[in-house]
Order: sequence, then C-alpha cells, then structure tokens
Amino acid sequence: MDDVAEQLAGWGKVVRLETRGRTSGRPIEVAVGYVEEADGSLLVAAGSEEAAWARNLFADPSVRASIGEDAWDAMAELLEGPDAARAVRELILRYGTPAERLGRGPVFRIRRAG
Repeated sequence: MDDVAEQLAGWGKVVRLETRGRTSGRPIEVAVGYVEEADGSLLVAAGSEEAAWARNLFADPSVRASIGEDAWDAMAELLEGPDAARAVRELILRYGTPAERLGRGPVFRIRRAG
C-alpha cells in the first residue's frame, strides 16, 4: 500500500484488507472503501472484475481486515442481486461520485471469523 492509503486506513476512512495472492500465496494488502453494517460486517466492492484483491478473495475467502488499530480475521462472502446493488449504493453515498465505478466488479460482505 502507498503512504496515502496507509494513512487513510489508520484514520479509519478505508479498510485495509490482507488477502493471499492466488498464484504467489504471499500476503497482499490493499485499502478499499467500506460501509459498516449494524451487525459489524463490512460491505466492499471492486471497480473492476480484474481487481487483484477481489480475484484473490474468489480463490481464498479468508482475509485479515483492519480499521485504525483494530484488526481481525474474517471471511468474504460474494453478494449478488439486490444485496450487491444496495452495497454499491451505500458505498457511493458514503464516498461520493469517485465511487461510481463500483458495481463493475464483485461486491463482498466481510464478516469477522469465529
């Protein structure tokens, strides 16, 4: 992650996701926008089908998530249909028009493991 993404993750503006590379097997970190649900799960969406972090989650849905100083193990669940559309709408409302590309890629719910 670059310095700006690291700062935004530290401030809680984005969630830092650590996935496992689908071919390398190495940990990969990315910062993405999120919406927190009442149950504590997070909604995230990729702007493209080719987003590496999303493709990694298809290969292995286990993920390490962190917001600020809080970090936890989680599982990603693909959302489709109305659930995905609602997630994209909420992300656009939170982040504004730069988030318009969302919905072109997969949408996930990130739930704490355990």
